[in-house]
Amino acid sequence: MNQRSEGKRPTLGVAAILLAAGIVSACTNTQDVLEPSAITPPVATSSTTPDASPSPGQPAPVPSTTAQSAALISSARVQIAPIVGTSVEAATSLSERLSSRARERGIRMVGSADPAATLMLKGYFTPLVEGKETTVIYVWDVYDPTGNRVHRISGQQKSASAGGEGWAAVPAASMQAIGNATMDQLAAWIGGRSG
Repeated sequence: MNQRSEGKRPTLGVAAILLAAGIVSACTNTQDVLEPSAITPPVATSSTTPDASPSPGQPAPVPSTTAQSAALISSARVQIAPIVGTSVEAATSLSERLSSRARERGIRMVGSADPAATLMLKGYFTPLVEGKETTVIYVWDVYDPTGNRVHRISGQQKSASAGGEGWAAVPAASMQAIGNATMDQLAAWIGGRSG
């Protein structure tokens, strides 16, 4: 029988991280939900129709040209649903970076009430603090205008802890890195869809 020494904290194993990711991906609770459009103003855009999308689990077809990929990306109108699980500070940093990275990648963001949205991102987040390291596990479900999930973006961002517990330990740079990775992956996926 194994005994742990007094005062020594067990390390967080891979199973705990996978469990947290499972909890995050299955989250349906609206408690602690933050509305990104309340943090950053929506950008006015024109209407467009959604592109056909591959079935979930199927690889996205590769566009024949860079121009075709750019056209698919620029025709997307993305709205961000309320973010689940973050603090106001973390959501603010994330929302600001999502908006600026979307502009850099040619993706148009629309407000939560804009009927021109062709895609909606719904994000779930969990911070894990272990000693001097913090890991944010995140999942973004991508929905079409009819409410069908058409894609999922997930990952984790590790960094040195900013001190404190929970979201207080997550540095703004971590949330900004998640914003960059999210928009880069979204742009790659949109650009790979057939028009």
